[in-house]
Amino acid sequence: MPLVKRSIEPRHLCRGALPEGVSSELECVTNSTLAAIIKQLGGLSRHAEDIFGELFNEANSFYKRMSSLQEKVDLLAVKVTQLDSTVEEVSLQDINMRKAFKSSTIQDQQVVSRNSILNSVMEMYQRCDKPPPLNILTPYRDDKKDGLKFYTDPSYFFNLWKEKMLQATENKRKEKRRQKVPVCVCVCVCVCVCACMREQKHLEDPTREVKKVRKARNRRQEWNMMAYDKEFRPDTRLTPSPYHGISSEGSLSPDRSAKQSTERVA
Repeated sequence: MPLVKRSIEPRHLCRGALPEGVSSELECVTNSTLAAIIKQLGGLSRHAEDIFGELFNEANSFYKRMSSLQEKVDLLAVKVTQLDSTVEEVSLQDINMRKAFKSSTIQDQQVVSRNSILNSVMEMYQRCDKPPPLNILTPYRDDKKDGLKFYTDPSYFFNLWKEKMLQATENKRKEKRRQKVPVCVCVCVCVCVCACMREQKHLEDPTREVKKVRKARNRRQEWNMMAYDKEFRPDTRLTPSPYHGISSEGSLSPDRSAKQSTERVA
């Protein structure tokens, strides 16, 4: 539904009932039409004054914002000219330690309120019919609610928005609490659960064979053992002595072992 912001009265210039006992009806209609035109011009001038006043307020606020922005730009230009990259060195750690920029601009709130209402809209509001006096029935209600709010409640949408914002804030708070649970606690719980499950399986099936884990192969040690002759090779069934191990510099490759065996034969 469109809202008429400004209306010029009277709308109809020549419509109207003529008074009784008028000798010249044409002259009466002409005079009433001229009077209606003068009223329209008066209403038009009043609305024009309101429009130019609003434009002046908007231009004034825009000028203040531009002047403050120009001051910031001038200060920044002076500061930039004073900087010297060869003398002043800013480390990455210093940049990360600085606080983030936070604007000091105040956002407009309650734009549509009784204080910010236009004069033309206020005049239309004053001409409207008043709501029925349902507030006189409030003392007879058991829930002690205002009876007039069931007919009209200007704060209904604000209260509805406030409830939604509070619910959203509470949901975010609960989500943050869930995310603050330490990960180590979850890992410890998982380890304990796995250990309990293994013990339970072992108790349920005690005849289960325990598999032996194969030892990791050491290629260097195998090559060193192959350097010896068969009769000098240590028994693999016994634990190898630390004297059998040879350092990386003294490790014997197959070529070097072949050379040593030929020298022995010679």
